[in-house]
Amino acid sequence: MNEEVSKKLELIRQSLHESEVQGVRLRGTDWFAWATAGASNTVLLTAETGVAEVLVTTDEAWVLTDEIEAQRLQDEELPANFKVHINPWADGAARESFARDATLGGKTVSDRPISNLEQPLPPSLRHHKRVMMSSELERYRQVGQKASQAMTEVLKAAKSTWTEYQLAGAGAEALWAKGLHPALTLVAGERRLPLYRHATPTGEQIGRQAMLVFCARGYGLYANLTRFVCFGKLSDEQAELHSHVREVEAVILNLCQPGTTLDAVYHALAQAYEQHGFTNAIREHHQGGTTGYLAREIVANPTTTDTLTEGIAVAWNPSLAGAKVEDTFVILKDGKLENLTFDSNFPNVEVEGRLRPVPLYN
Repeated sequence: MNEEVSKKLELIRQSLHESEVQGVRLRGTDWFAWATAGASNTVLLTAETGVAEVLVTTDEAWVLTDEIEAQRLQDEELPANFKVHINPWADGAARESFARDATLGGKTVSDRPISNLEQPLPPSLRHHKRVMMSSELERYRQVGQKASQAMTEVLKAAKSTWTEYQLAGAGAEALWAKGLHPALTLVAGERRLPLYRHATPTGEQIGRQAMLVFCARGYGLYANLTRFVCFGKLSDEQAELHSHVREVEAVILNLCQPGTTLDAVYHALAQAYEQHGFTNAIREHHQGGTTGYLAREIVANPTTTDTLTEGIAVAWNPSLAGAKVEDTFVILKDGKLENLTFDSNFPNVEVEGRLRPVPLYN
């Protein structure tokens, strides 16, 4: 961990020189996890920023926090590369005074600038965050396996009489039990499934089928996946919808090679939907994009020219009314894709050489 952090501190200091500033301040839960090799500054799960931040200068690396959080962070979260500055919880100005002194009153860059003296992070540093080092990928594999196993456990136990709240709650419980944050658990039962792409759970019974979606966070990294459970046989029409989305997905997974731009993937998706007879599907929901320390780092659209490279993770979610497919992949050497959220205990079929999930029958 300390070796990984040392490499990242080098990258941060390179950005100091590029930007000609005196310090880098990282406040977001995503950037804090990246800089600390998976430590968490999260207390409130829904917050974009946490209870501590990273401050890096040309000579020092600090974690700035208050007296409520400092001991726990030092005991349980932080690698040894960082010094810790502790301010009284009721005196936020003390932190700002320390940061000004540490940066000699000069300009800083930040992931979330909050003053005139702060500028956005340079593009080079944002790119480094999106490309997984080998140690990050090892942690990501753990997160992906735990999330997919939790999904399988929950859907195998699910009953048609459960409410959507119960299914979402069981999903969250299973993720917590494996040490993952349930950052998102979407559920749509039989009635709501064809109506809404982003189906936040309700008190309705799920009925004959349900979709469960996870964005599960561990070490700051997001495992994103969608699965379906059915109680009784799907109609031929419903089964065909699932087949369509798997075939559409295969088109874009084949495109996930170093050098491919995200807008090229988007346009290929639009064409694939059209070839399957669903011209409007591209406009009915976002299709995913790159992932990592955010559920989606960049969502692909017609103008996103960002380029895929080795080490970047992607999560695509092509969907139709009542069907969807989603897993988290990383691009390896030679353009090979590794499915981080594959669970062999969940039913699957082969689609163009990849095992893809199909609805689970209970």
